[in-house]
Amino acid sequence: MKESLKELLDLLDLEQIENDIFRGRSPEERRQRVFGGQVAGQALVAAGRTVPANRPVHSLHAYFIRPGDPLVPLVYTVDRVRDGRSFTTRRVTAVQHGKAIFTLSASFQVAEDGPFHQAPMPDAPGPETLPDGLTRLTPLFGEVGAREFVTRRPFDIRHATPLTWEAAKDPGLATPESKVWLKVDGDLPADPLLHVCLMTYASDMTLLDTVLLNHGLAWGDKRTMGASLDHAMWFHRPFRADDWLLYYQDTPFAGGARGLARGQVFTRSGELVVSVMQEGLIRVSDPERGR
Repeated sequence: MKESLKELLDLLDLEQIENDIFRGRSPEERRQRVFGGQVAGQALVAAGRTVPANRPVHSLHAYFIRPGDPLVPLVYTVDRVRDGRSFTTRRVTAVQHGKAIFTLSASFQVAEDGPFHQAPMPDAPGPETLPDGLTRLTPLFGEVGAREFVTRRPFDIRHATPLTWEAAKDPGLATPESKVWLKVDGDLPADPLLHVCLMTYASDMTLLDTVLLNHGLAWGDKRTMGASLDHAMWFHRPFRADDWLLYYQDTPFAGGARGLARGQVFTRSGELVVSVMQEGLIRVSDPERGR
């Protein structure tokens, strides 16, 4: 198992310090703020640990309120809003320095039968036919920079569409959609909560990139800054985060210094397993460069 994945699994293994109160930490990296996917994943772990195992999560809705401080622990308090016959509702607040930095509401449901349909899986080349992260990033950041980035990343991510940095260098590559294959870089135990929490973490890694990709912008281009504002996910069916998943993302709107992105996650066999929506703050110092 890759060392970065071991570190992520350790981050998601929260310490319980009191009834319905958990403590998490951030990785020892030089970041200005805590990665949003980490906070969302840890909050879902906290909620899930107060719910019976036969009630998997089916949706979550979250707000990023303040930047997280990576140098101090995060305290997660769980409010047991409702325990019904079919549904369980939890509300989680992440606290640092005595203030709420993040809130999450999650709903869990017992398995039930009902009508079924799903959106079709979009066409995409298989992950094995695509270059891995090191190969794709080396021309952009050099071998040392690319290797350092890939080594820190607990997911194997392979892009079937242009990267934001590629579109920033060649505006002709700008596109309003993104197709990304991803899976954790190692084998996982059969814990359904762990797999959905890992997908919650991963869902925040590339989603807002789709807004930038549409305008030929990139994080770190010295003109673009942003942050996640809110995040919503719907979990339709069980899946494994250590199998290849196609993350199809597009952006229906951007304006008012905000961008909206949505995603659909498919298994290799074409099953739609997760839907995602996120709005983020996006500010550009020279907005005329965006189209």
